[in-house]
Amino acid sequence: MKEKARQNTAIAKSAGTVGIAVMCSRVLGLVREQIFAAMFGAGFAYDSFVVAFRIPNLLRDLFGEGALSAAFVTIFSRYDTNKTQEETWHLASNVLVFFAILLSLLTLLGIFLAGPLVSLLAPDFSKVVGKAELTATLTMVMMPFLVFISLAAVVMGMLNTKGRFFVPAMASSFFNLGSIVGGVSMAWLLPRYGYPAIVGMAIGTLVGGILQLGVQLPALFKTGFRFFPHLDLKDPGLHSILRLMIPATIGLSATQINIFVNTSFAASCAEGSVSWLNYAFRLVQLPIGIFGVAFSIAVMPVMARHAAKKDVPAMRDTLVSSLTMVFCLTIPATAGLVLLAEPIIRLIFERGAFTAFDTVATAQTLTLYAIGLFAYSANKILVPVFYALDDTRYPVMASFLAVLANILIINLTITFFQHKAIALSTSCTMFLNFLFLSAVLYRKMEGYPLRALFRGLFKILIATCCMSLLLFFVKMMLAGFLVGNLFQQLLAVLLLIVLAAGLYTVVLHWLKLSELTEIVDKVRAKFC
Repeated sequence: MKEKARQNTAIAKSAGTVGIAVMCSRVLGLVREQIFAAMFGAGFAYDSFVVAFRIPNLLRDLFGEGALSAAFVTIFSRYDTNKTQEETWHLASNVLVFFAILLSLLTLLGIFLAGPLVSLLAPDFSKVVGKAELTATLTMVMMPFLVFISLAAVVMGMLNTKGRFFVPAMASSFFNLGSIVGGVSMAWLLPRYGYPAIVGMAIGTLVGGILQLGVQLPALFKTGFRFFPHLDLKDPGLHSILRLMIPATIGLSATQINIFVNTSFAASCAEGSVSWLNYAFRLVQLPIGIFGVAFSIAVMPVMARHAAKKDVPAMRDTLVSSLTMVFCLTIPATAGLVLLAEPIIRLIFERGAFTAFDTVATAQTLTLYAIGLFAYSANKILVPVFYALDDTRYPVMASFLAVLANILIINLTITFFQHKAIALSTSCTMFLNFLFLSAVLYRKMEGYPLRALFRGLFKILIATCCMSLLLFFVKMMLAGFLVGNLFQQLLAVLLLIVLAAGLYTVVLHWLKLSELTEIVDKVRAKFC
């Protein structure tokens, strides 16, 4: 039990470190979105930017950061546990060279095919004069982002395996910083030379990708990393990574099909729909990043080490504790976002070109995204477990089932809900994914402690209900402030969040949720 408590505390500490760094990144990301909202609102220019940025992002998830990162961490952890340092660094160097070449070729291909890609992803853009052409231009500018961000993910995997979490998690803050400073500077400068301001924001995105890679390199060399410039296509470690990547890439291709379907449907709705969906999803990514991604990054090396030692009982305990911690954070976040969607959107975005109508449309979208938050974050925990077990078939199956469910739900609801149907479908498919993956994992691991999981979930739901009641009544009391000036809105929203978080923590501590109790006791022992 002491070992389990120590491990839970270590994971929570790592996740907390990552969470703080990710929160900085997400806050900067919100500042970036605020700038977009104030400068471009929701419509022609920002719709074009969102679709253009989605193209390198699709390729990044498909071939780079998603599949590559998970497969690389699994094999790199195995080498780090069982091989010499020199063999481990030789593998890392070979992987960096191989993927730098492969991703550069993909980037050139993407630039060459920018026009057809835009026509495929958003065919209805051609109905608006100049929109498809602007989107293609932005795509060509941002395609090299694929190389830098994917290599940054490999470097992050190395640092996480070596127990370094803060610097790689902070790296995405530098992406947002580069996007803001570089983007705004170029957006101010380029119109003087006849280019649209939005092209400057695309250049800023590229600058941010370069910074995200570069800022991690000093920390990597401090771990003892030595770069050996070579390309060995016969390297068994590289073969193992590619073998893991192939089914993962196929599985991720299903996710990309979903994104393609969603983008195509959104582009066919009223102008601004792509923007509303993107602003809402960017906001819901704040808790996903702080909770889901942070725990995923912290848990992945732990799971990989347990798998390398074939310690299945330890994997079971780690999984249940990690899921409980994620539910502990995401379920109240869901309730908070649902109840405070409109005040939060109004406070963050409603100024400049972003209107009150945009606030209502974005808030409705955010509410529907938020209901799938817990499942989205939990899946970030479940999928790496399959990688650690060297079995990627089931995440692939889950992804393709999600595609079918997504297409069905959108087709059934888009006539009535319009762009909101896409947010609703995303949450529903994430929930179905969660049910499928957790059921399969339960069978593969010959069970895991469901009683402990449900006991923790029950306590979390009670605390969330108490928090929601408080939010509902205090929100009515502060109704005037929530539509007042900027200072009044900020004060009211902060007060609601602080009161809700305080009550939730007190109730959950009173109910003695074991994972929370272990962390509180550890903090108390350290500072008291």
